[in-house]
Amino acid sequence: MYILSLLFYASAAVAYGANFARRSERAGRLATALLAAGAVAHTFLIGMERMQIGYMPFVGTTSAVSFFVWLLALAYLYTEMSTNERAMGVFITPLLVLLQLIPTLDVPVLGARPAVLRSPLFTVHVASVLFAYASFALACMIGVTYVLLFKEIKAKHLGFFYARLPSLQVLDRMNMRAVTIGWAFLTAGVVIGVVWASQTNFRASDDPRAQAMTMMDPKIFVAFVSWGLYSFQLFARRAIGWGARRSAWLSAIGFGIVLLNFLPIGYFLTKSHNF
Repeated sequence: MYILSLLFYASAAVAYGANFARRSERAGRLATALLAAGAVAHTFLIGMERMQIGYMPFVGTTSAVSFFVWLLALAYLYTEMSTNERAMGVFITPLLVLLQLIPTLDVPVLGARPAVLRSPLFTVHVASVLFAYASFALACMIGVTYVLLFKEIKAKHLGFFYARLPSLQVLDRMNMRAVTIGWAFLTAGVVIGVVWASQTNFRASDDPRAQAMTMMDPKIFVAFVSWGLYSFQLFARRAIGWGARRSAWLSAIGFGIVLLNFLPIGYFLTKSHNF
């Protein structure tokens, strides 16, 4: 099922590329159908894993990556259907393919959860953070397209991107909506994580990973850095008048930090989030 969902995502990426290059409505409809098929296959996969192990399959970085890809696919499909804009698909689907390669090549080993992760608060904490990351991924791609279109308009060369992307105003609204939703879910995830940590005596645990759950751990520290950056983005936009182009750049930088925390730090540097 990992391979099947990856094939659907890859086929959707090709179709979105054709739609973007040729402005083909037929290719656009095919792209949406292929992406929806990939999301359905991925949903079936996650549901089967949930039935097999008895909990949501996002314990461990590789499982979390798969869950993140699923959420991002669903979030983008919702955005596309609610705005009737397919242009973002050419930027989103390659990210889905690249990230889905990870669990496809390194299939997660599912088993019993450690005792410290069996609290319902843990499930809500992880789900909130991963949904926030999916929103930030959307904001990043929208921000990138905003910058590309802005540069084309500034150069007074209205061509490739101008003919294919929504207006700057529409992209800006989409970007800020995605950032706001992501910030709200990341805030909820951080708060729930703090409550969960306060209710669980990690220091008394025999598991060294639980004992490492402090601000000194890179995974936790960078998560707070990400929250601070997106908080500043919202504050700067609304309180000190930062423009849409700066917000677009901050969206890209913020998601770069999120990916750094999600993959290199999640796999190699954290001592607390590698269950």
